[in-house]
Amino acid sequence: MDLKSKVRNIPDWPKPGVNFKDITPLLQDAASFRQMIDELATPYQGKKIDVVVAIDARGFLLATAVAYKLGAGVALVRKKGKLPYKTISESYDLEYGSNVVEMHEDAVVPGQKVLIVDDVLATGGTMAAAVKMVQKLGGEIIGISFLIGLSFLNGKEKLKGYEVKELLVY
Repeated sequence: MDLKSKVRNIPDWPKPGVNFKDITPLLQDAASFRQMIDELATPYQGKKIDVVVAIDARGFLLATAVAYKLGAGVALVRKKGKLPYKTISESYDLEYGSNVVEMHEDAVVPGQKVLIVDDVLATGGTMAAAVKMVQKLGGEIIGISFLIGLSFLNGKEKLKGYEVKELLVY
């Protein structure tokens, strides 16, 4: 099945010049959703992933299903002020602004094998911030996985030295 055909393009959202990749049609189709999760999880089967780090917000939808498939736990990366316990934080730039993300200080235990999952790799800022936080907490990053990679934005440049997988590349 062609998963790209289930991704809807929304021009000029959330601001002019941005071509938003809407994955809701893919999520709504049971067969496409199952295929997407299987394809995201397969490269990491047998690698004994302890925790899948999920990036706010659409990454939550993918990472939790991947974690279930891999028999792993889930740790959240959220926008500043959204987590109730003690946190660590990192700031980052993205293609249309800047932001700060946080994780609970106990979200990853030193030595845990970590897979980080998000929906889209754009400029790489959000993921680079997540990587820094996982490193601060002592996690061993086994891989970084995205549903969509926007190759023209060169986000992989910020993730050199890590195994980065993109399911759908634009």
